[in-house]
Amino acid sequence: MSRDDGRVTLALAGAEGFEQASAELAQRLLLPLQAPDRPLAELLLCLDEQGLSLRSTEADVPGAAATGAVRVDFVGGALAHRRQFGGGAGQMVARAVGIRGAVRPSILDATAGLGRDAFVMASLGCDVTLLERQPVIAALLEDGLRRAREAGGEVAEIASRMRLIHCDAISALCDWSEAIPQVIHLDPMFPHREKSALVKKEMRLFRPLAGDDNDAPALLRAALALASHRVAVKRPRKAPAIAGPAPSAEMKGQSSRYDIYGKKRLE
Repeated sequence: MSRDDGRVTLALAGAEGFEQASAELAQRLLLPLQAPDRPLAELLLCLDEQGLSLRSTEADVPGAAATGAVRVDFVGGALAHRRQFGGGAGQMVARAVGIRGAVRPSILDATAGLGRDAFVMASLGCDVTLLERQPVIAALLEDGLRRAREAGGEVAEIASRMRLIHCDAISALCDWSEAIPQVIHLDPMFPHREKSALVKKEMRLFRPLAGDDNDAPALLRAALALASHRVAVKRPRKAPAIAGPAPSAEMKGQSSRYDIYGKKRLE
């Protein structure tokens, strides 16, 4: 058996030696357990020595294309390269949230996803609170943060500035009782058109789970009401702005842009 949320079936499998941890996680996420080599669900959340990953089981069907696994990795891979050679404060996300000179605003990333933008902002010295409402994506992110903290050194220091909250962002922003964030970063789900194989793989796995963010206008309203200085919204380069107030500025890259909603100058 596997859980069916109306869009996709999902189950959890643990490698040898991870039976107890897998059972505890399956209970927390309300997912059935199954053998990793006998998948019955369309998507499989796997726990092994490399951590938690999500993969499609379509590759287990003769003739189906292999999708590969997706995991949150702050220690190596693309994020390690970006940390060392990504351009620092000159990156578009850094400029969009107002990082410049000695200015390091407090940031709330209300659509955390796999945490890549949050990690970049934290690597540049910002304290970042991450909100993620989808339970499986939040579990992947939690696992990635745990491994980053256990790795020690610079990566652990960066991860120490990242705090994850599993919650519905709109509800959380409307009932926020903690320190007011200076900047809120939003990256609502949209139909990705990038040709990157990695993006295609992630969207193929995550869109059935997360769906489209049809409540993006409500999220923007809540963010504008809470942020003290600005809201930065990531969009496809040619997509319309989210319904609501017009942005006060735009920042365009090759395939995406940021709509900036300024409220007060960051100093």
